[in-house]
Amino acid sequence: MTHNRSTHGARDPWRASLRASRERRAAARRTRRWTLRRRGVAACAAALMALGGGAAVAGDGGTSTATNDSAGASSVTLKPGSRGANVKRLQRKLRVQVSGYYGPLTKKAVKRFQRRAGLAPDGVAGPATLSRLGVRITREPAQSGGSDVQVPAVLQRIARCESGGNPRAVSADGRYRGKYQFDLPTWRSLGGTGDPAEAPESVQDRLAIKLYRQRGTAPWGRCANA
Repeated sequence: MTHNRSTHGARDPWRASLRASRERRAAARRTRRWTLRRRGVAACAAALMALGGGAAVAGDGGTSTATNDSAGASSVTLKPGSRGANVKRLQRKLRVQVSGYYGPLTKKAVKRFQRRAGLAPDGVAGPATLSRLGVRITREPAQSGGSDVQVPAVLQRIARCESGGNPRAVSADGRYRGKYQFDLPTWRSLGGTGDPAEAPESVQDRLAIKLYRQRGTAPWGRCANA
């Protein structure tokens, strides 16, 4: 039996062309993968630079990129002593008592969330923490809160025990009110007017000092030795 040389000769170039085509496609795939890897590395590096290159130890012992919220400059930051609607939104997200005042319990909950999220656990709810929690921040009018009264350390401890330091705190039954949880008869006996929880914090501080000078820590019961 004789071979048809013309047919056999035609197959060899076809096979060679097929092999060359496959090799070109494989090379193109390798090039694409290499390019994508380079782009990914560049994107990660850019993200780290944007975040300031900070790193925090995650709760499982690993490391993850993080920012220190307390270093935020222009964005809104909620911290101990803050109050208002934004603090209430934060507290709802954290599932803590919604008082509108950023006290020790809120700070503790923020730190707990920051550890889980791989953020620096400083207890300050800055841009990164608020973003991770999905807290929507709205502009609020400037508040004239705070107090310039020099409060003795013992009264500072009592205030933390009684209300978490919140001058707007009201007990569950409504009887005790304000930073030092005055009842109305005591408040009025000291010269206070209106609702203690609505009085300026400086007034509450001054009347608490007056009561402390009159009766010591006795009026604060279980918080007397806080």
